[in-house]
Amino acid sequence: MTAARDLIDRGERAFNAHDIDGLMGMYGTDAVFNGPGGMELKGIGPIKEFTKSWFQGFPDATIRTDNLIEAGDTIVQEGVFIGTQTGIFPTPMGDIPPTGKRVEGKFVDVYVIKDGKIVSDRLLFDRLDLMEQLGLAPVPAGAGR
Repeated sequence: MTAARDLIDRGERAFNAHDIDGLMGMYGTDAVFNGPGGMELKGIGPIKEFTKSWFQGFPDATIRTDNLIEAGDTIVQEGVFIGTQTGIFPTPMGDIPPTGKRVEGKFVDVYVIKDGKIVSDRLLFDRLDLMEQLGLAPVPAGAGR
């Protein structure tokens, strides 16, 4: 196993244990995080707050890696986020009160690793699917769940 792949495996374990300090220790001090909706966070502080928001909204949050692809200093992680929204979920559009709904959503995370630290993290997930699963957006007619 490469050092980069080991870093991502450690990250999954830290996320599933809700070890925020362990997760942030994986990032370089000047790391940049990009997320859906044009989100760009620079530095560990803002990345930490974003991550904590998921643990706040989904106290039982876990991820599962389904596929990991390594190319040089880049790792692509395909996975699934699983959690029940029993806490207030802070989002850029405002706080979402607890819905009690369980969600299971696919994500892709693209990491660039330099000197054993994440320097770039690009997270992609379907925000509309998340809102549909939380009951906050209508599910299209004929869509099966």
